[in-house]
Amino acid sequence: MFYSLKLKKFSNVKHCFFSRKNGFSKGFYKSLNCGLGSNDEKEKVLKNLEFISTKIGCKKNSPITLNQRHTDQVIHFKKEESIKDKLTGDAIVSEVKNISIGILTADCAPVLFYDPKKNVIGCAHSGWKGALKGIISNTIKKFNEINSKSNDLIAVVGPCIGKINYEVEADLLEKFIVKDKKNEIFFKKCNNKKYTFDLRGFINEEISNLGIKNIDNIDIDTFSKKELFYSYRRSRLNNEKDYGRCISVILMT
Repeated sequence: MFYSLKLKKFSNVKHCFFSRKNGFSKGFYKSLNCGLGSNDEKEKVLKNLEFISTKIGCKKNSPITLNQRHTDQVIHFKKEESIKDKLTGDAIVSEVKNISIGILTADCAPVLFYDPKKNVIGCAHSGWKGALKGIISNTIKKFNEINSKSNDLIAVVGPCIGKINYEVEADLLEKFIVKDKKNEIFFKKCNNKKYTFDLRGFINEEISNLGIKNIDNIDIDTFSKKELFYSYRRSRLNNEKDYGRCISVILMT
């Protein structure tokens, strides 16, 4: 379990970037697989989510998560009546207390947000597709729409695949350059004519450019830390049939 020192300062906010440890799943899902979309035994995943709820201190069911599809869609929970589980989208902004919201990842970056002045929380799922489509900017825009100011926001980028292990083809570089020529700085050419991509660096730059200066990072590479995190890319390289998902959760009391 990993925490942001910036968020830990607030007694009314609970959060955690959970690792894959301390759960009930077996095999290559071992052990805290929270992905109901995986082929893991549903009973084991539900038991893992129950463990998450206990640890985060949420009294009302499991964390609310999304049907993540690498989109730019942001879900807004203004009142408790508006809350629904497994809506399609890749970010949540919530004004509701005592309801935990979460993001599932396996190499993509989980990003948690908190506005301590307006008491609004958020979470976003950002792989390269979501980052390119603007999921981070759309999430921050949603905060702004509900009168949260960017300079009040705290953003925490959780564990994700590190740039040294994120090897991509030249066509991905082209996609980012088409959007903005400056994005070339997040790619480094390899000896094999491929590139490595700095997903964390790109996300941090975008957050900063949108006026948020209070940024924290849990700078851990999910690909290389097999004992701590699931990794889509690592599982594919090992010819595993499926992979687990870690969860990152935030709750406001």
